[in-house]
Amino acid sequence: MAAQRESTDSTVAHTGYGALRGTVEGGVGVWRGIPYAEQPLGSRRFAAPAEPRPWSGVRDAIEHGPLPPQGRSFVGGGRDDPKIRDEACLTLTVWSPDPRGNLPVMVWIPGGAFVYGAGQLQLYNGSRLAANGDVVVVNVTYRLGVFGGFDLGALGDGFDDNLCLRDQLAALAWVRENIAAFGGDPDRVTVFGESAGATSVLALLASPAARGLFTRAIAQSPALPLIADRETRARRAHAFLDRLGVGVDEVKALPQRRLRRAAGELQAQSVDDSPVLAYGLTHGVDLLPHHPIDAARMGAVSDVPLIVGTNTHEASMFAWGKPPMLPTTLAGIDAYFARTAPDAQPGVLAAYPAYPRRSALVAIGADAMFGAPTWAFADAYSGRAPTHVYRFDHTTWTLRALGLGATHGSEIVHVQHSYSSYLGRKLHPLGRRVLPAVGRRMQRTWLDFAKGRLGVQEGGEWPLYDDRDRRTRVIRSTRDDTVADPDRVRRAAWEGLY
Repeated sequence: MAAQRESTDSTVAHTGYGALRGTVEGGVGVWRGIPYAEQPLGSRRFAAPAEPRPWSGVRDAIEHGPLPPQGRSFVGGGRDDPKIRDEACLTLTVWSPDPRGNLPVMVWIPGGAFVYGAGQLQLYNGSRLAANGDVVVVNVTYRLGVFGGFDLGALGDGFDDNLCLRDQLAALAWVRENIAAFGGDPDRVTVFGESAGATSVLALLASPAARGLFTRAIAQSPALPLIADRETRARRAHAFLDRLGVGVDEVKALPQRRLRRAAGELQAQSVDDSPVLAYGLTHGVDLLPHHPIDAARMGAVSDVPLIVGTNTHEASMFAWGKPPMLPTTLAGIDAYFARTAPDAQPGVLAAYPAYPRRSALVAIGADAMFGAPTWAFADAYSGRAPTHVYRFDHTTWTLRALGLGATHGSEIVHVQHSYSSYLGRKLHPLGRRVLPAVGRRMQRTWLDFAKGRLGVQEGGEWPLYDDRDRRTRVIRSTRDDTVADPDRVRRAAWEGLY
């Protein structure tokens, strides 16, 4: 009985807001549905997050909280993925292998173009990362779409800008104040994310409000063109109000469906301004004074160690549907350069000898959204703080058969070891039985970085990046190689456009 009681007690964590009862799964403690802020309902709709309200007694943290309102996506298409969606979505999940420890912390910010996603999805299950690395893992769920990724700050009082970024900051503040109750060290926090999550990571590096909330950062395939200036966001906010046909004081009371439909129509319309879409982050405001690339060049960034990189075939998955927001067709590429840099088009196209074949079109789309801005950021940031850059080349036979290669997001299962998730089973059908070598190497590298063991100054094998040699880790199926400026021709062609 004493042993059973001790096991039960070990799942109760005492936070500054009250006690939480979790459970133990596979030897790892897990607490789900933890509120890190007051839920954004009623008058709090479209407002910055406020501290959660304390509670008395022990609160169960066994079940996930709801996903943010969103459409269906293949990322969360598994039977084990949560299905309930609601605006009361500001929760997080914690996995800890030792609630009495003082372990490094890794905080995951999921992606999804600021429209889809949630920290509860099985693709992002942090249990293997926690168990294998002896770290505490925290997954954050934040507001998306019209409720978080569509900036209405220009509408005045009661409407705050960058709500998704504000939610992430609130979650990081919660981690700083409460993670010790789960065995985590608040002075050793690595924030990491993919796609919109990685874009958020780089924005956090450039946000004065994030100073001191984390000590390391990892950005997997950031899409920095999703960050627009304040004037662009203000025009769309007023267009949103016109489309609704109501006064500002009526917006917060409108039905969810009506709000989502109006924002979705503006998102579709915004592709004419590609790649600055209606959903995303806003710079030129107090929370994010400068675009992350400009902030890095100015030195207005947190000087924490960083891993940043992209996948070789980022746009292959998107090119299937030929979305206008990524220039992956002849017409799309012409329109993209006509809007952004007409004089630069010949020089950029010359860097893709296969143009106008499909492989070149997809590569141009990938570099416009992911590659070129990431190269520009890495060049600038590496002069301010220790920086490691990678290129993920590994592909599976399933992706190869589909003609996708190392497509956007395909590295996630290797970092998380989420091979049993819906998407993990599609990418690596045998991954649950035979762990791919690339997964062992990649997860170990991410964990070593979070523990401060990676880098030439610590005897590591991954040299620091700089804007002279641009030494990059190329992650392949069976080995990793360090290559100087592996995308030199393409990178040079885009230089100066970001």
